[in-house]
Amino acid sequence: MIEIKNLNGDVIYKHYESLDRSDLTYEKLKFADLRNANLSFTKLTGANLFDADLSNANLSYTDFFGANLTGANLSNCDLRSANLTNANLSFANLNGANLTNADLSDTVLGKADLSNCNLRGAELTGAYFRFTNLNGADLTNANLDLTGVNSDIDLTGANLTGAKIKRSV
Repeated sequence: MIEIKNLNGDVIYKHYESLDRSDLTYEKLKFADLRNANLSFTKLTGANLFDADLSNANLSYTDFFGANLTGANLSNCDLRSANLTNANLSFANLNGANLTNADLSDTVLGKADLSNCNLRGAELTGAYFRFTNLNGADLTNANLDLTGVNSDIDLTGANLTGAKIKRSV
């Protein structure tokens, strides 16, 4: 049996199989401690992962459609080909995460830290970037829609080679 605990050590979810390829749709996983977890191919549609710690987790091909990841720690995660469409990543820490070919369409990234992220080939159409840190991010061949961007976005050292920028403000 696998138990998911919050950062205080309290059990908030029990599962009888491995978590990869699980269906955790709409689960309430606020403050969950999922460091180093393997959640690849997992369905977390609409899940509440507010302030969860997912650092160093394998989240490749995971479906986070409409999930609440506000304040979540996703540093150094493997999010290759993850679906983050309509997710809320406000105040999230994604420093060093691998988001190659991830779909972040219409995702809220306000005040998120995406420094040193690999966003190669990522879909970012309609993403909200207000006060977002993209310092050192690799946006090679990413599809970017910079709606909502203001002068406080940090693209220092970002690689925009081949990026498709549809419109900017």
